[in-house]
Amino acid sequence: MSGHSKWATIKHKKGALDAKRGKIFTRLIKEITMAAKSGGDPDKNPRLRTAIQAAKAENMPADNIKRAIQRGTGELPGATYEEFSLEGYGPGGVAVLVEISSDNRNRTVSEIRHVFGKNGGNMAEAGAVSWMFHKKGDILISKSAAKEDDLMNIVLEAGGEDLKDDGENWEIVTDPSSYEAVLEAVKKAGVTPASASVTMVPQNSIRLEGSNAHTMIRLIEALEDHDDVQQVHSNFDVDQKVLEEVAT
Repeated sequence: MSGHSKWATIKHKKGALDAKRGKIFTRLIKEITMAAKSGGDPDKNPRLRTAIQAAKAENMPADNIKRAIQRGTGELPGATYEEFSLEGYGPGGVAVLVEISSDNRNRTVSEIRHVFGKNGGNMAEAGAVSWMFHKKGDILISKSAAKEDDLMNIVLEAGGEDLKDDGENWEIVTDPSSYEAVLEAVKKAGVTPASASVTMVPQNSIRLEGSNAHTMIRLIEALEDHDDVQQVHSNFDVDQKVLEEVAT
């Protein structure tokens, strides 16, 4: 698992995301709205179903979810968003893939370019780093919550691809089409994941140390703070202690 995934888990565990709950809701509402454009019935729309599950996990009120769906289906008026990705590099040649949802592409591209430049990175051409990532279901489970053998049986029976040892956590990797089934099987077994999402998983990672590690985390946070950024993916890896130091 990349350092960015570890960083997200640490922030969640420490409650650091609570201060940004409004921003989290904004991103989730955008995702629900975009997903609902393909149909407002979550039973027939896997992307919408996943987005609603993520919103409920953050305790988003049901009315907010309903209105976001209605804006996506056109039942309610709302802004028109365009989805696209931007690519770049961080310190040490780390690959960065940024998922965007914006109502003004030119403005957003300019602002994201500025964020990269101000925080030790640089933008790259389309296709420069996206080939390094594959869309996968990624489920993290604390080692204290489950035994490896028990999880392996769940992964195999539910159609998961792999179970990895990531130090403090077990990481279950699935094909996106199997993600919901595997996640449901984990929960039915009485195991609560530390985090779970369909994300872009890097094929390999670049380990950073010292100032490069701290600069990379600053870049990730600056990108995540932008209102039009939905998700940030990268292939950096750092020592767990570095992440905990930055999180405190």
